[in-house]
Amino acid sequence: MRRIQDLAIDPARLYASLQALGKVGSYRDARSGLDGVCRLALTEADGAGRRHVVAAMRELGLDVRVDRIGNVYGRRAGTADVEPVLIGSHIDSVPTAGIFDGCLGVIGGLEVLRALDDAGVRTRRPLVVAFFTDEEGCRFGTDMLGSAVATGRIPLEVAYALTDSEGVVLEDALAAIGFRGEARERVDPPAAFLECHIEQGPLLRARDLDLGVVSGVQSISWHEVTIVGKSAHAGTTPMDLRHDAGVAAARINLGLRELIASGRFGQLRATMGAIRPTPNLVNIVPGVCVCTVDLRNPDDALMRAAEAEVLALYERVAATEGVELSWRQTARTDTVPFAEAVRERVAAAASAQALSHAPIVSGAGHDAQEFARLCPTGMIFVPGENDGISHNPRELSTVAQCANGVNTLLRVALDLAETP
Repeated sequence: MRRIQDLAIDPARLYASLQALGKVGSYRDARSGLDGVCRLALTEADGAGRRHVVAAMRELGLDVRVDRIGNVYGRRAGTADVEPVLIGSHIDSVPTAGIFDGCLGVIGGLEVLRALDDAGVRTRRPLVVAFFTDEEGCRFGTDMLGSAVATGRIPLEVAYALTDSEGVVLEDALAAIGFRGEARERVDPPAAFLECHIEQGPLLRARDLDLGVVSGVQSISWHEVTIVGKSAHAGTTPMDLRHDAGVAAARINLGLRELIASGRFGQLRATMGAIRPTPNLVNIVPGVCVCTVDLRNPDDALMRAAEAEVLALYERVAATEGVELSWRQTARTDTVPFAEAVRERVAAAASAQALSHAPIVSGAGHDAQEFARLCPTGMIFVPGENDGISHNPRELSTVAQCANGVNTLLRVALDLAETP
């Protein structure tokens, strides 16, 4: 076998493959004038993106399998019939995405296999490249859905019953795009799981680092909050007689910022990303408002304390504004540490290429955190330009940055694939 240090991916081919997938579901962003991507999970655009990637898998001669939640696995056989090394991420997007989020991990995984084919290298362990259903969670309300079903955190029947804002049932949406597969959704534990991903933040670029060695993922808690007040005429209803659901949502939003400012909850981050008033008209007091609350914290104990404080905030606001308030948990994960042995391999592979690197905690959720329950797992972060912006058409990692991440992925995957 050729030495690991002699193997490398083709940077131009990798970038061209990313750009080709980026054309599926593309749109022109009016504000920036840039081309963005909208491949919301299980839409026609997502279906087209899936078929694009499956075609690339078949061109590589991979054995392609689609499971019952729509996760797709492309398997390259090894010389031994043993557990594979799994490389995975997602290709679904938020409505205002760039071309790198998730896609770098999938397209990069396929480029790893192309590089091995080019070099005539056959690994001992099989190598599997996968993409998972609805990692983003912005259509059906639960992030890392496909990988959570694959690893057993979410039962298949619960996932199938989820609905989007238009009442579309997830199982029906899967069938409509032709990706309600027949393979068993529960995955057998692989030998290891690897994911290469853009950082989606400014830290690596600000510190002029080539790569991030991800130590783990912080805790995430999502709420959907429904506030019921009383619709009223904006001109004839005195202020002291109002039960304004919109004001209640605003009070909660400001209350979240005050929790952060108190400093009592460590590195807590809180976001109200969606606010949907009804009837949403200029001259009517909102009678109903549905909003979301996104909490994140790298400390589990402080996260639990913050969650309790948020629930108390809901009660205070409801009493103050004279509204009824209910909430439901749409996603909840504790902090997830990644395997030290995999982190050490990532750091060693980066150092062997003279790439600067440092440990980093992921602020975003990733499919890798679901697989950390099953097997040794690791992530490689690639820095981004434009302050690391993501979920935005301005999302940008350069040819060199992407190649550094995927060359590191290649070395770690090959190392793990040769491990007895």
